Amino acid sequence: MSDFEPFYDVNRTYEDNYEYGPFGAFAQALKADADDEPIAGKQQGETFLGQPVNLAFGIPAGPLLNSRFTTAAFRMGFDLATYKTVRSRAWGCNPFPNVLAVHPKSADGSLTPGSAELDEGVLADTNYELPISISNSFGVPSKDPEYWQPDMRAAIAAAGPGQVLVPSFQGSRVEGMSEAEYIADHATTARLVKETGAKLMVMNTSCPNEGHNRLLCHDPLLVGRITEAVKNEIGDTPLMIKLAYIPSDDDLELMVRSSAARGTVQGFSTINTISARLVDVHGNQALPGAGRDRSGVCGNAIRGAGLDMVRRLAAIRERLGLDFAINGVGGVVSPADYAAYKAAGADSVMSATGAMWDAELARKIKEAR
Repeated sequence: MSDFEPFYDVNRTYEDNYEYGPFGAFAQALKADADDEPIAGKQQGETFLGQPVNLAFGIPAGPLLNSRFTTAAFRMGFDLATYKTVRSRAWGCNPFPNVLAVHPKSADGSLTPGSAELDEGVLADTNYELPISISNSFGVPSKDPEYWQPDMRAAIAAAGPGQVLVPSFQGSRVEGMSEAEYIADHATTARLVKETGAKLMVMNTSCPNEGHNRLLCHDPLLVGRITEAVKNEIGDTPLMIKLAYIPSDDDLELMVRSSAARGTVQGFSTINTISARLVDVHGNQALPGAGRDRSGVCGNAIRGAGLDMVRRLAAIRERLGLDFAINGVGGVVSPADYAAYKAAGADSVMSATGAMWDAELARKIKEAR
């Protein structure tokens, strides 16, 4: 695949991608006239958290680093473009490299939550093959609000008819911070997002917010307290929260009861990644640096887990008689994967890794419908 150029260049640092990206077909889309018809065409008639969209399909938080990336995504026909997760303060990125190709042992390239393979080690290298799975080891970097707020405003303004910019945010835990201060930081960041004119937002609870490999979404009661504080700050602006894989049905239902059932959350986006120990061909740690023996894996490997979470959330929604949206994410690399998520109960679908390696994915999905 040496002749292919993803819109996020995995061979460049995060900082270089932020400064000079996007690349490939996305870069060409940026050069096109803003009034040109989007490459994937227009299709009206769906909604995302109450906003009308052509097709409730897009790219989740991760590879769309700034307004140039989100604008290119819109022009390529992705009607939902998620602005990479922002914080209330500047936050550095993990050392390069951040992305490696990941090769699970199973014949279909899948990873199973809770399996021994995740702890024993999964091969990671620079041999990128389709269907693609990759590491996601960035550490949720963010610019200072004085930089990302005006850029987010530009990103919102660049959305075409039937398209929506989806801002993603999270709180930041720093040493010595109390729980009350941690909750307040989420609310502050949500307010900063709302100030940009955002019509909705997604709160990230599925990255290592609590320290290396500790996820906020594994504490449903704390998520409930945080979303209450956030909702008090943003009012009637719709709020979705991003979840990692939650193995326990009881814990997943507690998450729903602590948030959506109380009216503080209007939707769930799931899943983000599956954490695995990544090793090179010699069995050594694949990603350099302390605390990086494990990484989130995304792409083809996690589709089964993503579909499972969507089905379970849909079942809880029906059983409890609630009305919340489900955004299916994880391993969407083809129109068939999109259809599988819709059949599982997803109201909307997003693709990060699949879209990185196939800039035409939105067009293909629209043509297949």
